[in-house]
Amino acid sequence: MPGPRNISTAKRVSYALGYVGLGLLKQAVEELGAVGAADQSSIPVRLAWVELHLAASNWAELVAVAREVAREDPGQERAWIGWAFGQRRLTSLADARLVLVEAVAHHGNTSSLLHYNLACYECQLGNHDMARVRLRRAFKLGGKALKALALDDPDLAAMRAEIIAMP
Repeated sequence: MPGPRNISTAKRVSYALGYVGLGLLKQAVEELGAVGAADQSSIPVRLAWVELHLAASNWAELVAVAREVAREDPGQERAWIGWAFGQRRLTSLADARLVLVEAVAHHGNTSSLLHYNLACYECQLGNHDMARVRLRRAFKLGGKALKALALDDPDLAAMRAEIIAMP
């Protein structure tokens, strides 16, 4: 049951994201549902729904909300990432790849996760040359932590030996 009405939208979003992080998805839904009607369409609330749909594996809902946010405010990197992830599960890797290729125009210079995910998609689609380019960019932006992740990522298994050799 949602708490008192005098809790701000920002706090409700924070609580909802905390619940998502703890895997308490029912409570997250309650918090977001308690946000006032005027704030339901705000970017922070919709991004919280993106995280909730991602955690709940609600792919169609994830794609719908994330796509809407990315189109409305292309600066929201998490919307693009969520949209692509949901698209991968809902339709195909090729469709997810197209989403992130479009996102590069907005986040290509700053987002290691964008390039990392594109590398995974390219590898899975058999485009190893492009996957190498994306991985190098991801590692340059994201550092050694991403390389460690890549070494265990099943999406990149076909390139494991190459990843080990990458700077």
